[in-house]
Amino acid sequence: MWQDKVKEVIDILENSNVNEIEVTFWGRKIRVVKNASNVISSTSSSSDLGKIKSPNVEEKNDKPSTDDDTGEKVLSPMPGVFYSAQSPDKPPFVIEGDQVKIGQTLCIIESMKIMNEIESEQSGIIKKILVNNSDPVEFNQPLFIIE
Repeated sequence: MWQDKVKEVIDILENSNVNEIEVTFWGRKIRVVKNASNVISSTSSSSDLGKIKSPNVEEKNDKPSTDDDTGEKVLSPMPGVFYSAQSPDKPPFVIEGDQVKIGQTLCIIESMKIMNEIESEQSGIIKKILVNNSDPVEFNQPLFIIE
């Protein structure tokens, strides 16, 4: 039965603009990456089904940060489409320079036709918004920098 779910995840990845998907279902975790040059499978814990990785993914995350990147990054908890406002005719949830509190909605990520509100996990000031409205985002992609 879980093999069918894995096939669904692979199909979703192939027909989307995202490069990787990581999902957990029935206590098992799977990560699928597009265009992986090699495959590494591991069953290091009973909760891990296996992982498919590309060495390029690791290198992307190791970019040196610039002075503009100081502060705490808010990362996308899922792949999907980033929306800065509740609807096109409403103002954005936050803009650069706004003071935010813990639990305040920062944006929406649409994933699999579900609108997921992303809330701030810390108080501070929005120093930089790293994604444009309606842009596709990946899992763990930085969305905001909060000071």
